[in-house]
Amino acid sequence: MKLEGKKVLMVIAHQDFRDEEYKQPHEILENAGAKITLASSKTGTAHGSYGLTAQVDILLSDINPQDYDCVIFVGGMGSSEYFNDQKTHSIAREMFAQKKLVCALCIAPNTLAQAGILKGKKVTAYPSVKDDLIKQGAIYTGKDVEIDGNIITANGPQAAKKFAETILEKLK
Repeated sequence: MKLEGKKVLMVIAHQDFRDEEYKQPHEILENAGAKITLASSKTGTAHGSYGLTAQVDILLSDINPQDYDCVIFVGGMGSSEYFNDQKTHSIAREMFAQKKLVCALCIAPNTLAQAGILKGKKVTAYPSVKDDLIKQGAIYTGKDVEIDGNIITANGPQAAKKFAETILEKLK
């Protein structure tokens, strides 16, 4: 149990999160001993793009970033609901400022870009948001997984396992 005592906040869209981008990091980090809290814009059951469901633990509006060691913004088409969400931006900025891990994959790194924390940072994401990241000052690399300081990004579902393993190593 390498991550015993570590608290991870996972932010998912209430509708159309990407199943494997939630499932793989959740399983890998939970199996390593991390306590995972699932947050979304609504309580109840969240639905993935391919049929996976997940029970939301807490509303984004009730999050205190000081309670967590890491935040993971899960991708999928539904995650675009957070691109311009001020509460989500606040969580990302606060955790970044506290030098906690701020992680996002697929199109979710665009939320971090819109929050203003990717300026001058090497990042990756699903190519459809590349231009948005660059406009916000990010240095887009297109790699599967990218680490720059306390920010970890990944470019899509095929990178979900490597993304989770990278987070695991950084949290140890």
